[in-house]
Amino acid sequence: MENMEFITFVIRWLHVISGVMWIGLLWYFNFVQMPVMPKIPDELKPAIGKHIAPEALFWFRWGAAFTVLFGLILAHLNGYMVDALALGTTTGVVGHTMIGIGMWFGLIMAFNVWFIIWPNQKIALGLIEADAAAKPGAARKAMLFSRTNTLLSIPMLYCMVSAQSLYHIS
Repeated sequence: MENMEFITFVIRWLHVISGVMWIGLLWYFNFVQMPVMPKIPDELKPAIGKHIAPEALFWFRWGAAFTVLFGLILAHLNGYMVDALALGTTTGVVGHTMIGIGMWFGLIMAFNVWFIIWPNQKIALGLIEADAAAKPGAARKAMLFSRTNTLLSIPMLYCMVSAQSLYHIS
């Protein structure tokens, strides 16, 4: 195995591991934590907001950042980053269109994590000072964008897998 092949493999592996962390936590928040919160007794809820959620959100946002970073490095190493970001318009390669759609969904989702969900979660969880009246609105905004990301994750994953499996881009 050539040295660049091994480096590309390691970057792909790091991209997948980071993505599992990110999307796994996204789905945990939306399919487990949010639906269960109303069932948790009020005296136990502070443990979620003060201990579990901040830690999970740390791994969630850094999982997003490293997934995007390693994905862009991988696309660059494989020589299709520009064409994929241009949705295959520069070469007409359908696989680049598919991976490009997935990349754009991932970029939008990562933007949502860092610039909408996380800032609003900090307010909702009381991690930063804010007016108590702002907490419910911030919590709702974070929840709506988290659910949006959950919905976007399905076509994003489809595009990523189909680019590899149906169109055999490297």
